[in-house]
Amino acid sequence: MTDWQFQTPGIPDEIFIRGEVPMTKEEVRAVTMAKLRLKEDSIVYDIGAGTGSLTIEAALLASKGQVWAIERESKGIELIEKNINKFGLDNVGFIAGKAPSALNNLPPVDRVIIGGSGGKLEEILEVVNQKLEPAGRIVINAITLETLSAAKDILLDLNYSLDIVNISVTRTREVGNYHMLQGQNPVYIITGERRR
Repeated sequence: MTDWQFQTPGIPDEIFIRGEVPMTKEEVRAVTMAKLRLKEDSIVYDIGAGTGSLTIEAALLASKGQVWAIERESKGIELIEKNINKFGLDNVGFIAGKAPSALNNLPPVDRVIIGGSGGKLEEILEVVNQKLEPAGRIVINAITLETLSAAKDILLDLNYSLDIVNISVTRTREVGNYHMLQGQNPVYIITGERRR
């Protein structure tokens, strides 16, 4: 069980159990949570959940809701389970499988995070579009221009309003007696909101 007692997103990276699975960094998670505009009772899908860091953040904020973590990689699945247990969460459901087929039996949703699509972004968004409640929001984190372009085009074709931001985080690190700034990979955060 963790001692994280704060009501803000952006849990420090070192609190999560990571292994060798890539993890969304804390500053990107904080902006992702802000773009989701979660409510206490939100129903959330985290598709391509990886280590479960975004799942955990969402479950803490939507404490009376339900978060579904969907992951296909066995190393990620193991880490998600460990992180759910570490944070003592009982509002997280877990699906070991590939989207979009892993979404078939899930309930309707009002917030969706897509951190990985396995090259199936269009198919995933088509299924999500059928399950998303009116005024629902989709937030896609992308590191490549190709994913950014595809997400933009698909969401516009599905008649979503669109917001895109680029997050470039630079952090300090110690080098002997000095501190230097070191940049992290930029991340595109694409938000689509279902038009009413």
